[in-house]
Formats: sequence, structure tokens, C-alpha cells
Amino acid sequence: MSEPALSIRDLRKTFRDPEGGVFVALDVPSLDVARGEHVGVRGESGSGKTTLLNLIAGILPADSGSVMIAGESMTGRSETARDALRAKHIGYLFQTFNLLPGLTALENVQLGMTFRPRQGTAPRKAAEEALARVGLSDRRAYRPAQLSVGQQQRVASARARAGPPTLILADEPTSSLDEARAAVQSGSDA
Repeated sequence: MSEPALSIRDLRKTFRDPEGGVFVALDVPSLDVARGEHVGVRGESGSGKTTLLNLIAGILPADSGSVMIAGESMTGRSETARDALRAKHIGYLFQTFNLLPGLTALENVQLGMTFRPRQGTAPRKAAEEALARVGLSDRRAYRPAQLSVGQQQRVASARARAGPPTLILADEPTSSLDEARAAVQSGSDA
């Protein structure tokens, strides 16, 4: 049996409030996600969903507990080491997309693959295939400002999937898409 794509144990994150008090933003006793498994996290605004994704991705350090990505520990690493592990294993579709305005759609997707080990496919070809999967082959030379918000979200989705990563994290992945496109995105081969 292979390592899970994600394994969390006793993960905890606290923050200080403006008065100096401490509040628990996240407390997850355990979670395992198998390779190929799709898991959704629902909750009210401010309930810790983005914090959870940022802890898994190593963008935020955990106060305690462990996050394992494909058998490699994300917790207890320096910021540089967390960045490297994220690049190796994780595709992240941010709520705000984080597309670079000076790059084309194709270049934004290729950039997401820069540090990920290659799977036998040339980066440009893999990026073109990822854009095709989200229906944007004809927009590969467009810059983000030339795309609708929904198209920008689809470019960000292509960037998260290209490579392919071990784990895809998506924060509000269909919030800017029309209902029909959201259904296609949610049911696609992520």
C-alpha cells in the first residue's frame, strides 16, 4: 500500500487577537487523504479553511502537530525547505489566483511547473495540455488583464494541475465560474 498523499496528526494553529489574547484558529486531530481521493472542506467564512490549506502547503508554520505530504514532513522545516517541498508535491489554486500580470496564460502555467520534477513531458507541452483541459487553448498568449475573472481562475486551475502534482489544494476553486463551467471544473481529472 502506498503512502497517503496527505496525512495530518494533531495539527494546531493559534493567532493573537488585537487585545493580545490567543485564539485557536485550527485544531485537526487527524486526517488522511489517499492518492486520487477528492476531499472537500466546508465551513463559514473565518472558520479556518484557508488556514488549513496554508498549513498543508507550508505557507504557514504549524504551532504543533504534523503534516506529511507523500511521506515527507512539511512541519518542522525551514521556510525554504517548506517552499521546496510545496514545489515538488503541491499544486495550489489560490482564492486570489496569484497570476503574474506580465506573463501570458501559458507562461503562468509553466511557472507553476518550474520546480516540480518532470514526468517525461516537456514543460511547454504539459502547460498547453493543462490549458486545453480547462478550455483555454485559444487564450494561451493572453495576459491576465486580457482575460475575464473566470478565465483567470481557469488559468490558475491549469497551473495547479500541471506537472502533475501529488496533491492539489484549491481555495474556493469555482467561485468565479458560471454554474456550467464550475460543474466541469469540479468533476474534472484533478
